[in-house]
Order: sequence, then structure tokens, then C-alpha cells
Amino acid sequence: MSRLTIMTATQAQRVIEDLYKDLERRIIASPPGLCPVDMASAFLKLCHAQTCGKCVPCRVGLAQLQALLEDVLEGRATLSTIDLIEKTAQNISWSADCAIGYEAAEMVLKGVRGFRDDYEEHILHGRCTASLNQPVPCVSMCPAGVDIPGYIALVKEGRNADAVRLIRKDNPFPTVCAFICEHPCEARCRRNMLDDSINIRGIKRYAVDHAGHVPAETRAPATGKRVAIVGGGPGGLSAAYYLQLMGHQSVVYEKRKRLGGMLRYGIPNYRLPRERLDAEIDVILSTGVEVHTETDIGKDVTLAQLDREFDAVYLAIGAQTDKKVGIPGEDGENVISAVTMLRNIGDDILPDFKDKRVLVIGGGNVAMDVARSSLRLGASYVGIAYRRRQEDMTALPEEVEGALAEGCELLQLQAPKRIELDADHKVAALWVQPQIISHYRGGRPSPKNADVEEKRIPCDIVVVAIGQGIESQHFAEEGVPIRHGAIDALDSSDVENKAGIFAGGDCVTGPATVIRAIAAGKVAAANIDEYLGYHHVIECDVVIPPANYADRPKCGRVQMKERESTQRCKDFDLIEHGMSNEEVQQECGRCLRCDHYGFGVFKGGRTTKW
Repeated sequence: MSRLTIMTATQAQRVIEDLYKDLERRIIASPPGLCPVDMASAFLKLCHAQTCGKCVPCRVGLAQLQALLEDVLEGRATLSTIDLIEKTAQNISWSADCAIGYEAAEMVLKGVRGFRDDYEEHILHGRCTASLNQPVPCVSMCPAGVDIPGYIALVKEGRNADAVRLIRKDNPFPTVCAFICEHPCEARCRRNMLDDSINIRGIKRYAVDHAGHVPAETRAPATGKRVAIVGGGPGGLSAAYYLQLMGHQSVVYEKRKRLGGMLRYGIPNYRLPRERLDAEIDVILSTGVEVHTETDIGKDVTLAQLDREFDAVYLAIGAQTDKKVGIPGEDGENVISAVTMLRNIGDDILPDFKDKRVLVIGGGNVAMDVARSSLRLGASYVGIAYRRRQEDMTALPEEVEGALAEGCELLQLQAPKRIELDADHKVAALWVQPQIISHYRGGRPSPKNADVEEKRIPCDIVVVAIGQGIESQHFAEEGVPIRHGAIDALDSSDVENKAGIFAGGDCVTGPATVIRAIAAGKVAAANIDEYLGYHHVIECDVVIPPANYADRPKCGRVQMKERESTQRCKDFDLIEHGMSNEEVQQECGRCLRCDHYGFGVFKGGRTTKW
């Protein structure tokens, strides 16, 4: 008789593992707008099914919690039930033997404290507070609310120009977003339930590459109203575009030589070709937007002047100042900010990094941009010093992978301590303190000093890419409310107690994504129009192809291809290839048309105008 046997999964266990993967895909694709109490109850049932039954808090306590949540959902609970749920969950959290019990209880606690109003709504009125106005997952996840299933269907039929027109109804920068959008729409794509999300950005890229010139929509009759827009970035230009279509005269004031904001002065040409950006801006300007470049608000003209001369003012100044690391030696020669470096590149002033050792401090997309740009500027070595792990970086995974493929070295768990300067006050080295990953703070593990000596890394140039600040001082002096350095504005873009003054984008939220800035410009345009006493409608007359009834078998996602890393790192030419017709047809065919099936067919499934 054998003493030991090789552990082999049973048929049942193999099926369960597959079901776990199916459940994971379903959770990933879980659409916004679901009842949070119902979801908490469903998660709790799964957790209770995992208990071994040894300890009472887990075996019995989770069952009691489950019953209490069912009482809330079935209308049998009172307001005191919420307190009982919280107390029971807290006791389980303190007393359960293992993570199966106490983490399940913590999940319930997080819910009852995070959406208590939803519990109360169920108890008092028998309904959920969750909104289903925008149930199509990809549309609801897009900050600008672009009709994604609509333009995918148009691309499939070869109607690329119509697809661009449909996108412009909500986003006047289809080309820009086709190249550099962080595609939050893909996060909850229902296709995740089958295989993988649709490559939505790739389909958009195909549309703009094959649409040819698509002119702007026709303007409404002139209203005689004038709106000043401070900032010529994506948010400001988006607001200008829609205000022009509404018949108002937009006047853009831009501090830099050229329009584009961080699109021009923050994103390198290898990601967003300048000629494509210029062509997109030209379409916006073709609506009649008046532009004043190299005009600094606070020096050349004041906010008070704009407020007197215009019917409304929209502040879209972005976040374009650099932040300091706060370490000794930061004032040395050859210590430059990422903002300054990218701004110079945007103005075609290329730094000379030939044969230099460059160290970049930071772990976001901007840090990746300056690191990859440094290689293209001739640097012999580029290192990225980051105090956390690679998986903790805020940069998109594809940006990190691209930097590593091109030859950048990622120095993980290295916290900058000081910059060593030579006798000429030039950079000689960066000293770092090795870190060890530790406890969670703010949703991700934080580092702490490892019990090892500081490390010296020789270098010639240090680029600081740890974030961006907002130039809000002048606006504060003019009475605009400022909170933590940012302009304090409502979700409607209104600035309280400053009638006619609106603000949005990075100057309100802090550095965010391009699509969020565009969405803020759209919101501002709509609410400025209302403030001026109008109710213009922005719509598109493009007819969306009907959904077909073809089967949707499992199919792999088409990924965008890139130039070889050994070649692309030598120039600033575009690195990403678009899809072929065969690829885009297959990818469009994967769309489940959630705008037609499920809730998408009802009112709220498609917004045809705003």
C-alpha cells in the first residue's frame, strides 16, 4: 500500500476552477448602475459558501448577516436593522478565525458605511437609488458619453466618416483619443464575460485613419453672446467647439505659442503625431473660434477684465506647472522637470541628451514619456527610479512595457534621497534609499525604508516627473474659490458666488485624463448655454445600422501592433500601427450591441442629443 499519492484535481474541482474564471470575468464586466445592496448580498452568499464551518462567527454569523440583507431587499427591515447589520459584521470581523470570515464581514462593513443611503432607501421606500439612465457599459464608462456601439456598427459597414461625425457629437477630438485615450470604456465591456474586451480605441483609430477630411457640423444662428475661454487645451477647445455650434462666439486665450495644451506640450510625437493634432484643431477652429496665443491671464489681461467684457468665462487652464521632489541638490544644473522638458519638445526645442546617463524620478505616464523621449534624444542610459513596485505604478501597463522594451531600466523600490552635485554644481549622481513594500494605505501597499544602506546611481541628468501643479494664484486674488491649489467648482462647472464664471478639467480635478478634460468642456458648454438663456441641442443625424442576430462565438481580441523596439527608440515617428480591414471587421463583429440587447433597447440606452 502506498504511503503517499500525487494530488490530482477531480473532474468536479476542474469544473469549479473554470466556474471561478467565469465568475471573475462576470465581475470584471459588471455594469455600472447595479443595486449595491443586492450585489453585497450576492457576494456575501459566495463568501458563506466558502466557510469550513469550524468557527461560529463565520459559520453562523455570515448566515445571520445574509438573512439581514435579505430582509432589507424584501422589505422586512427597519432602520434599526442597518445598525444591527453593522454591529454583527463588526463582531464577525473581530472574532472570526480566518480571512474567509473576517474579510467577508469587512466587505459588508465597507458597504453599509459606504452606501448607507441605499440601505435606507430600500427600507423607507422599497427601491434602489442606483440610476439606470445610461445602462450600456462602454457608454456609461466613457466620461464624454460617446455612442460607442453606434460608431463600431458604422465602422463595420465601412462608414468611417459617419463614425467620426457620431463621435464628434460628444467628443470633438476623435483623432486624439484614437491615439492616446486611456480607454476606460473597455474596462466594463460586456464582451469580458465571453473572452476579452473589444479593442474600442483600435476601432476608433481605424475610423479616423480611413475617414478622410470630415468637416465640422453646421453652426446654429449667431446669438451675439461672447464667451471667453482661458486655456487652449482639450477642455477649453472642446467647450469652444460646442459653444460655436450653439451660435455663441468663443474667444480662446492661450498662454503658449500654440494651441493644444498638454496634447502638444505633454504627449510626445511618437504617441500623437503633431500633424494629426493640428488637423483636429483646425476642424475646431473652422467653426469660427477666435484665438489669442501667448496671452497670460493675470499679466496681459485680468480675469476681472474678461468678466466685464464677456457674457461668460470658462477657466480651463489645466495643470502645467512642475512639482518638486523636495530633496537636497534639486536646484542643481541638469535637474529638469518633466513639464519643462516636454514643453520644449512641443515647441521643437530638443534637449541634447547625447551619450548622457539620465535618471527619471516618477512612475506615471509622464515619467514613461520623458524616459522614452530621453532615449530618442540620444541618452546612453535611461533609468526610472520609483519608490514602489512595477505593479503599483500609475502609468498604463502598456506604457511601462513599451519603455522597458525600448531599453529603459526600471529601478523599483528605490526612493530618491538626494542629488549629488559636482564642483560645478552639475548632477553627478542620484542617491536612493532601497525600500521594502509594506502595509496598505489608500488602496495600495506603501513602501518603507529597507534595512540597507543608501545606494549611489551615477548620472548626468535627473528628470523629475512626480506630478503637476495648477497656476491658480491670480484667480484666487480675483475671488475665485481655491481648494488645495485647485479651482473649486461644482460638477456643473459653475463656480459658486461667481456668476458667469465656470471652470473644469485638470484645474479643478487635478491632473487627469484627456477624455475627462474633453467631458468637462462638453458639460461647461451645455451649462454656459443655459446660463446665457438658451437651450441649444447638439445632435447627429447619422443613422445607426440595426443590430444583426449573428452568433457571437468566443474570439480573441485584436491587439495593436508596434514598430520594432530597437528601431522606434531612435526617432519620434509614430510607433503604433493601425488595424487592417480584416482585423477591424473581426473586432467590430465581436461587439454584442448592448445598445440594442438588454436594457440598452429601453429609454436611456442611447442618448441621441444633449
